[in-house]
Amino acid sequence: MLTATALATAVPTAGAAPAAPANRGGGTAKPTIVLVHGAFADASSWREIVPRLQSDGYRVMVPANPLRGLPGDTAYIASVLRSVEGPIVLVGHSYAGAVISGAAVGNPHVKALVYINALVPDEGEVLSALSGMFPGSELDPALKPVPFTEPDGSIGTDLHVTPELYRRVLAASLPQTTTAVLAASQRPIEAQAFKDAAGPVAWRTIPSWAVISRQDRAVSPELERFQARRARSRTVEIDAPHLVMLTHPKAVTDLILDAARSRSRASTTGEPPRTVLTTTESTGSTGPTGSTAPSVTGAADAAVVAGAGVVSVVRRRRPTES
Repeated sequence: MLTATALATAVPTAGAAPAAPANRGGGTAKPTIVLVHGAFADASSWREIVPRLQSDGYRVMVPANPLRGLPGDTAYIASVLRSVEGPIVLVGHSYAGAVISGAAVGNPHVKALVYINALVPDEGEVLSALSGMFPGSELDPALKPVPFTEPDGSIGTDLHVTPELYRRVLAASLPQTTTAVLAASQRPIEAQAFKDAAGPVAWRTIPSWAVISRQDRAVSPELERFQARRARSRTVEIDAPHLVMLTHPKAVTDLILDAARSRSRASTTGEPPRTVLTTTESTGSTGPTGSTAPSVTGAADAAVVAGAGVVSVVRRRRPTES
């Protein structure tokens, strides 16, 4: 039987590549890459990315995002980051973009943020309002609210994507059989998460990268571009749906590696952020084959930022609300 001490010791190494060296001390150590999933998904949404990063010698962690509300989710991921020794590249998809933006605040080990089709709020912004700034999202009509009972007896609301619309809204280019499994195994998010105001954000002080998918029907591509400009992120655009890490894993991996290999951010020295248009990868039942890597321009020294993407939804009322 595992003791509490043994469990605590095991947490920091979850999802790590066994052969990767520990990141202790020195600034030349390879960073640990922490991948945070968004709403309506789980850690397996990174299954095409993890082995690619591990094969390049990086230690990888893929913590479970609780999806119970922005303050709590942020605090949980922040605690995971405190367990990591050495530099960190923090990556977030969809809703996780908001989570990692807060979780990295005050942590000097986070050297870069990478946002994948993400919601990237500024301090004080509410996610439902942010997601409504630009047209293009088809997520809200696809959501099904499901009441649940909190431990204190109060009623909360979970949001699910209707299975029949999951493929169209989140993963249009994946095979139907694949998206049927994703829809059946999706993790819901508490509706309150999209009513919570964001706290302080790390993208104002930590360099960032961003993937924008032109065919995203969950988070508006125009919103993704606006956020990337605001954060001065180095940006790659791809002809892909919302679950781009499953449809175009090589392009996503290459951007994360570009961030991980960088040492300084071009925008901090006055150089404007760069946008690169990438070649579409061909996709199969479990991911792309024969894919073309994105070419990221800019200073070779640019620093890395890993961010979590977030899925946008409009405000939903709880059943007990008037």
